[in-house]
Amino acid sequence: MRVLLNRNFIGKVCLILFLLILFIFITAFSYANTVQAEIADSVFRLHVIANSDSTEDQELKYKVRDALISYMNSICSKTTSKEEAISIAGSHINDFYNIANNVIKENGFSYPVSIEIGKSDFPTKNYGDVSLPAGIYDALKVNIGEAKGQNWWCVMFPPLCFVDVTSGVVSDESKEQLENSMSEEDYDLITKSDDSSDVHFKFKIVELFENIKMKFASL
Repeated sequence: MRVLLNRNFIGKVCLILFLLILFIFITAFSYANTVQAEIADSVFRLHVIANSDSTEDQELKYKVRDALISYMNSICSKTTSKEEAISIAGSHINDFYNIANNVIKENGFSYPVSIEIGKSDFPTKNYGDVSLPAGIYDALKVNIGEAKGQNWWCVMFPPLCFVDVTSGVVSDESKEQLENSMSEEDYDLITKSDDSSDVHFKFKIVELFENIKMKFASL
């Protein structure tokens, strides 16, 4: 009888632990989804895919990127929201195409190029002292040639694109645009994720679950 009671007790404890772990998992998953969606609602990104990983194709990718960023900055210099930035980019989509196509031809290549605005999967990226977690974001997506090379990711609004992101410093104006477009908690999450605090832990939760989602989506 005592053995039976012990087994019942152990079984109940295991069940409670399982339900507790399941609850924590669901809560963390829901939190990660919500936070990533809120952050994604505040930024418009650029996704450029090179024809291949050859040195020439990668250099061409950067030239196309620089030309597109320069043009985007010129037409969106007074933009105050992601929605406005997407609207302006959409109305100038042919200009983006012509700019990319001209850069490709001027550098002696004949690759076709396609440009569209839509959803893209992004890994976690650091832009100076701003970190954006992995996830799905609205982006201007540029495919060069066969688009089988390494990607370039950055943020077109607010303007966080740097030629060298490792030494880039996000301007106060860009930070102010970010801060005004999202909650205080989300803003702290992407600007203070390197702190030894609960902010860093929360960022890692979002990063973990979004990376898991992206891996399952690619299967």
